[in-house]
Amino acid sequence: MPRVKKGINAKKKHKKILRLAKGFRGGRSKLFRPANQFVMKSLKHAYVGRKLRKRDFRKLWITRINAAARLNGLSYSRFMNGLKLADININRKMLADMAVNDQEGFTQLVNTAKEKLNV
Repeated sequence: MPRVKKGINAKKKHKKILRLAKGFRGGRSKLFRPANQFVMKSLKHAYVGRKLRKRDFRKLWITRINAAARLNGLSYSRFMNGLKLADININRKMLADMAVNDQEGFTQLVNTAKEKLNV
């Protein structure tokens, strides 16, 4: 029985890593070892970035809702509390979209929240 040689598999692995390293500068895109290190690092950063993006968007939505609510005479926290008391379950993404694109509808929500808060 002949021995198994790993050349084909190593070549496949190297090609895969070098394809992922395309666009990196210098040896990081041409040589396997530095390419492998920086591909691993970039994949780690990409993973973390996907988690951070969710945090950043939530922060943006809250900022937009707060700005629109204050134009209608209510702070963000009191507005959200009023919506909860009124049993209105709209997520922050949709509220932020309404605040930007549908001011009349958002004003109606603020008025409903004010009624429930007795403001």
